[in-house]
Amino acid sequence: MAIETINPYNNKSVKKFDELSEKELEGKIATADKAYSSWKSSSFAERKKLLNKVASLMKKKKKELAEMITIEMGKLIAQSEAEIDMCISVYEYYAENGEEFLKDKDVEVKDGKAFIRNAPIGIILGVMPWNYPFNQVARMAAPNIMAGNVIAIKHASNVPQCAKAIEDLFLEAGAPEGVYTNLFLSSKKIAKMAEDSRIAGMSLTGSEGAGSSLAEAAGKNLKKSVLELGGSDAFIVLEDADLENAVKSAVTGRFGNMGQACTSSKRIIVVEEIADAFLEKFKSRLEGLKVGNPLEKDTEVGPLSSEEAVKTIEKQVKETVKAGAKVVIGGKRMDREGAFFEPTILTDIKKGMTAYHEEIFGPVASFYRVKDESEAIALANDSSFGLGGSVFSKDIDRAINVASQIETGMVFINEHTASRPDLPFGGTKRSGYGRELSALGIEEFVNKKLIRIAE
Repeated sequence: MAIETINPYNNKSVKKFDELSEKELEGKIATADKAYSSWKSSSFAERKKLLNKVASLMKKKKKELAEMITIEMGKLIAQSEAEIDMCISVYEYYAENGEEFLKDKDVEVKDGKAFIRNAPIGIILGVMPWNYPFNQVARMAAPNIMAGNVIAIKHASNVPQCAKAIEDLFLEAGAPEGVYTNLFLSSKKIAKMAEDSRIAGMSLTGSEGAGSSLAEAAGKNLKKSVLELGGSDAFIVLEDADLENAVKSAVTGRFGNMGQACTSSKRIIVVEEIADAFLEKFKSRLEGLKVGNPLEKDTEVGPLSSEEAVKTIEKQVKETVKAGAKVVIGGKRMDREGAFFEPTILTDIKKGMTAYHEEIFGPVASFYRVKDESEAIALANDSSFGLGGSVFSKDIDRAINVASQIETGMVFINEHTASRPDLPFGGTKRSGYGRELSALGIEEFVNKKLIRIAE
């Protein structure tokens, strides 16, 4: 398996890396295990210092790191810079709040005393995606390192320079060798690693298939796991919504990162009363966007992450249109060098069509018109996914009532689904389980140890 940077702007190879041999892999796991034996006893002050130093280095290297993201997976440079900013906020957030989150918690008892002490558990193996190559790692690494665990990361094979850069940042920040370890491996090696007694937990962000495979391996070996998988977020616009805000949020929510986000607003569900007006404004915002080099600041439409990504989306759109859906705008790959696909809106999508049931991981919005609020909720819930979602209405109590009925891990009112260090992130149904970020994210891989004192 090639571990290689291929620039999706021109589909040219940039750099290749060798996969670890069995001997090299064993050496890295042994080093991580040795690091854990001392890191678990490190002070919160020491852990805080490390995370803040990583954040500081990322601030200094922001331009370099952002360009690396753009070259490896095609993200618009302004969005790559925003990703680095988000990482910085995640590292600083856990540096500032980690100790408080993990402090002893008293348990009310009738006699004597009891409390819960959060203790680290060991090496946490992370399998990370290419779409947010720095940020997704940060939200897994920061809380766990602050908790006293150590991290081993098998990153996506198409972002190896980002993968190596993260490890280099930790080493430059003064992390003992093994506290953060990058593993150049094929996905096929993950199930075998789950058998290693030194691996205490496993976390994956990625596809349903990859999540199912990791969960099976983790379960078979009695390892705790966290899965953040796909999504097909419903974006519900009620008739009393602020239309301009809803349209603006739909464009950003669906086409940010070229639609390559698990929480992208993939299903736009609009009440009939305002559906035509919404669709007209939505379409008009996509017309005339500048296509070009993602490294140039004025580019508005860049490439997808890879040629494979374009082919997958092209197939999904063709199948959906062949089954009777209509293309409002876009609908095909661009006739130019690189992994480009047109920003697309599909309508008249019915149950049984590809776009109705599958996650389309790219710049394709599925537009649905419904007669009322009840129909919007029913359509939102008619999905195997349950990650995020949005509700737009000027009546906040009404929006909360709708949000409470949507079967998903997160619902945002009057804004598209987003990620912040202080908000728990995660889903339900086939979108996975467990939570990242906030206080909940640091509690996933700790031993909540009861200490009981007799009266």
